Amino acid sequence: MEGKTMHQIDPEMKACIDACHECHITCLHMAMNHCLEAGGRHAEPQHMKLMLDCAQICSVAIDFMARKSEHHRHICRECAEICRACASSCEGLDGMEDCVAACRKCAEACDKMAA
Repeated sequence: MEGKTMHQIDPEMKACIDACHECHITCLHMAMNHCLEAGGRHAEPQHMKLMLDCAQICSVAIDFMARKSEHHRHICRECAEICRACASSCEGLDGMEDCVAACRKCAEACDKMAA
């Protein structure tokens, strides 16, 4: 029998999980390396907290989707909101283009999952 089995992840959900994973890793890496090293506005508490919030909610969203929780839609909705806020915070800072791109891609994917 060819095709999708019951245990395969829906392609749209898989794309969202992948986007969340990329965002999680990117935000965590950039916060703990680039931002701390750059200092100044990059290391302001509000910005750092937002980046860590973004990384954490992405991780939570991955977990909820992986276990097909009935609550994944509202977790993804929250994830999209936090990712957009993180992208906005990173936009005005030098060297944060990868983070902005990962956050925007994740927000878009999570918006689809939340619908």
